[in-house]
Amino acid sequence: MNDRDNLRSISATIAADAARLSEALDAHMRNSFQPESRKALRKFQPAEVAELTGISMSNLRTRHQDGDFPEVETDARGRRLYSAEEIYQIRQVMAKTGRNGETYLPGRREGDALQVISIVNFKGGSSKTTTAIHLSQRYALRGYRVLAVDMDPQASLTTMFGYRPEIEFAESGTIYDALRYDDPQPMRDVVRKTYFHNLDLAPAGLMLSEYETETAYALQHKIDPPFTQRLAILLDEVQADYDLVIIDCPPQLGFTTMTALLASTGLLITVMPSMLDVASMAQFLDMAGETVRTLEEATGPIDWSFLKFLITRFEPTDVPQSQMAGFLRSILLDQILTTPVLKSTAISDAAMTQQTIYELAPSQVVRKTLDRVLESVNGVADEFEKTIQAAWGREVD
Repeated sequence: MNDRDNLRSISATIAADAARLSEALDAHMRNSFQPESRKALRKFQPAEVAELTGISMSNLRTRHQDGDFPEVETDARGRRLYSAEEIYQIRQVMAKTGRNGETYLPGRREGDALQVISIVNFKGGSSKTTTAIHLSQRYALRGYRVLAVDMDPQASLTTMFGYRPEIEFAESGTIYDALRYDDPQPMRDVVRKTYFHNLDLAPAGLMLSEYETETAYALQHKIDPPFTQRLAILLDEVQADYDLVIIDCPPQLGFTTMTALLASTGLLITVMPSMLDVASMAQFLDMAGETVRTLEEATGPIDWSFLKFLITRFEPTDVPQSQMAGFLRSILLDQILTTPVLKSTAISDAAMTQQTIYELAPSQVVRKTLDRVLESVNGVADEFEKTIQAAWGREVD
């Protein structure tokens, strides 16, 4: 066999492996999400509703007895079970009738700008996608209208929402189709409703990788609008529909990431507390700073409301990690969130079936393990929510 035949054999083997893996993953996901072959969200127990809304358990019962709240499903023991949509309906009732009613619908008010948050890091494995989907889901359950945008051609965020990008979006239907320079589609044509109430998705696929080379060509030929404005223009088309946009960026500082950053009102940078990861983040920040300075010279000042750092995959009993976390806090001060995301088997095990901790039923995992990770992830989301509220000029505790 000559070299050319050998290359053909290798390429054919790779293509065959890819096809078999895609088919097997598709079959696995369809089997996991039967009977509809699409993900659906579980229902929530009264204690979870109380934690999400701030309504006490006793007030929840009283309001049901008085007929203020919608009737909901009950289990065999007579305990109420709530869908995400029913939780939102309860929020709407409380917004009209409860004390401090505006707190039950915490999203945008008249005059508030859409908050667009890019989650970024130069290094893969820093929990960007995990952070993006958990924040998106938590804020949707908290009463915000959320759009999740997958800007990574690997499309991990899209996969977590129950799609097989290489099958369902092999030809079209992703954020690339709205961003592309040749005959772009309206943003509304690529946004999809998800199984989470108040949470939509602009999916990604492998074709998004073409945006890098197409942007280089567009810059040479001065094709408008330039990459610095393309996502911002698209988000402006749908801005009235949402309070928050959360963007999962690719792990490199290319045109795709810069397009996201330039459409953003704030950044959240994830970092694992290890020397290698911190060194990688330092490189990312240095490169990003240089790139932003160059863009500002061409387009004017870039105005982000906030830039925050989040420690992820943290193990409190790991002494070197604790030392590195302390080092980061001493350098970054109030730019770093106080609450870290703990490393947890509950998160990694749930991800095996494209689930998050909010999708897991309490019976699916050891209660103590779930409580520990929920406290961590909820703590991060709640702390970061104060940053979002402050960007709207609201007082925070």
